[in-house]
Amino acid sequence: MEQALEQLHEEALGALEHVSDKDQLEAFRIKYLGRNGLIGSLMRQLVSIAADDRPRLGKRANEVKNDLETRFSDKQQSVSTSVRPPASAGPDLSLPGRKPVPGKLHPVTQIMEEICSIFESMGFSIAEGPDIELDHYNFAALNIPEHHPARDMHDTFYINDAVLLRTHTSPMQARIMEKQQPPLRVIAPGKVYRCDSDITHTPMFHQVEGFLVDKNVSFADLKGVLTVFIRKVFEKELALRFRPSFFPFTEPSAEVDISCVICGGKGCRVCKQTGWMEILGSGMIDPEVFKMVDYDPEVYSGFAFGLGIERIAMLKYGIDDIRLYYENDLRFLSQF
Repeated sequence: MEQALEQLHEEALGALEHVSDKDQLEAFRIKYLGRNGLIGSLMRQLVSIAADDRPRLGKRANEVKNDLETRFSDKQQSVSTSVRPPASAGPDLSLPGRKPVPGKLHPVTQIMEEICSIFESMGFSIAEGPDIELDHYNFAALNIPEHHPARDMHDTFYINDAVLLRTHTSPMQARIMEKQQPPLRVIAPGKVYRCDSDITHTPMFHQVEGFLVDKNVSFADLKGVLTVFIRKVFEKELALRFRPSFFPFTEPSAEVDISCVICGGKGCRVCKQTGWMEILGSGMIDPEVFKMVDYDPEVYSGFAFGLGIERIAMLKYGIDDIRLYYENDLRFLSQF
């Protein structure tokens, strides 16, 4: 019995050394360590040997079994880590390809491009300016001197006394007019910054400033351009009103309201229960602005307007919270 046990141990160790894959390893386990394997069969024979020899041989049988199980476990780990795909194996070209998910433009970008396209169709050119602006162009050149109360309307992010994050795209009026002579027909899209945040305002948002300068330009021209624009961007007839207002760089000035497309004019939290939604400010360019860029206000006249891209997008798409644009929720953005 003892001799048979030692011979089986040596045989099993020799067989284990020649194991090189998982199939051979499983065959080894069944032959030597399985329920009906050689080790188990030999241990069941212990009951037929002399009682005096049984403890010694039983102990040895357990040592042999434990040794083989340990070596089997080590071999199992080495076989699993050594398995590698053949060097010549490449991608399986018979498998179906993975269709990439295409990216799409942000809804604010889509609306901005649409607005620019509408004004380009009316003969306006596009100009862009810096986000970090000089106080001179952002305020002073637009008839807003240092202590003018209108500065309080903008809640400005100042970098220092002379430099700030622009609060509107209107500085492009002065920048362009001081370099070019009329006639001018320009829109200036871009980011603007103000200390304001609620369901209809964000600290950073997008604006389009537009202005037209030529001889014999009237408020009727302004109303005509904006009426055509609103009908094109919303693709339907909407109630429209020009409400008298004040802007330092236009005189007379008006805010343009349309019937709230969220509630149909019945009143909601977006339109503050009024049924109307302000979408832009406008007016005739103040003669003082012309004087600062050496235009003769007796010869030239013009109008200007500024509108918020997010506000237009909210109304066009029926969105009641402007903050959704900046939360990066793909469930929201993928709808556009």
